[in-house]
Amino acid sequence: MSKNPETTNQNLRKGNPTRWLTTVAIFMAINIAVSSFGIPVPGGHLYLSDVVICTAALLLDPIGACIAGGVGAFLGDLIFYPAPMFVSLVTHGLQALVIALIVKNVSFSDKKKRIALSLVATLIGGVIMVVGYTLGKIYVYSTFEYAMIKLPYEIAQALLGVAGSLILCYGAGLYKIFRRIENS
Repeated sequence: MSKNPETTNQNLRKGNPTRWLTTVAIFMAINIAVSSFGIPVPGGHLYLSDVVICTAALLLDPIGACIAGGVGAFLGDLIFYPAPMFVSLVTHGLQALVIALIVKNVSFSDKKKRIALSLVATLIGGVIMVVGYTLGKIYVYSTFEYAMIKLPYEIAQALLGVAGSLILCYGAGLYKIFRRIENS
């Protein structure tokens, strides 16, 4: 029984809700785990959560991506650094939702188009993350200056998420593996 690769991620939630829920929970758990540490850079840290969020958004349906990205980031912040947890919920949830909505109907067989659209989608998601966190930091910390000081790190983290997710999905073949598992 062959399934249409364009719509399998949309039908997984309805066709195999246990597998869908497990997959979303795994991405959410990975998101929480990588929230616990960052890569130290002069003046701050880069966190790998954006790699997980963008990867989940490229692989999952929009609802699953939004849950894995938003709720995963919220729980990670709740456990490790609670001040921006609601900013993370909204920003990363929206970021994952938009990326997944953009790439959801691109055919698996057209690899170049899918990679190009995935790049555009993750860049748009990165802009959502940078703007969301910048505005969120102004609100949470009540200072525009602090948000501006952290802006270069937000941009670097967004670009890390874009590059990392594209490398994982297309360079390392995670997209093909995920679709194969999804269709089994």
